[in-house]
Amino acid sequence: MEPRLGQLFDWLEVDPTADQRVLLEQYASWLVDEAIPAGGLGPREGSRVWTRHIGDSLAFAQAWIGELSPNELIDIGSGSGLPGIPLAILFPDCQVTLLDRGGRRIRLLERAVRVLRLDNAVVRDEDAAALDERWRSMTFRGSLRLNDAATLVRRCLLPQGIAVFGYSTLPEPPPVPELEGISLDLRETPPGVLGHTAWLLNMRLHD
Repeated sequence: MEPRLGQLFDWLEVDPTADQRVLLEQYASWLVDEAIPAGGLGPREGSRVWTRHIGDSLAFAQAWIGELSPNELIDIGSGSGLPGIPLAILFPDCQVTLLDRGGRRIRLLERAVRVLRLDNAVVRDEDAAALDERWRSMTFRGSLRLNDAATLVRRCLLPQGIAVFGYSTLPEPPPVPELEGISLDLRETPPGVLGHTAWLLNMRLHD
């Protein structure tokens, strides 16, 4: 496991068990051995699986620092399971829905869940635009533009829920727009932990 992730865990105020660390290592191996050859990640991403992908995904957990862990979460446009699978490993009592469309992506997700034996993760083949139920927790990592994610948040996030949007990996803080009905909290990962800057937006509905 990437040594710097220890700093990330300290920031998140979590201490993964030995079994959770093994699962993260198995997932990293699966990404390299299966997801990259299948086109789920770029062909040059093997050397960055830990920092750019798994660590970046685990950073989404910052929304629950000092709070109860989520008990349900939907990962919109999960792709190869990022950030949904690392979060399912980190939060074993959370029911995680990995949402995507398309045969190849769905087959990859189903394969990952099966290989890792993640009882708390389910794969769902559906267009995000068709979602009509409400969720306590939502994540978006490169799957939608911010305005499109905001539309989905307004429709599907429960009043006390939280959505986390992967906003930017540029060094400078990105501008925080005003979104009708939604409050935004910009968070930055600690310097040096991931090897790159990551800016996350925590999204909540206005009271």
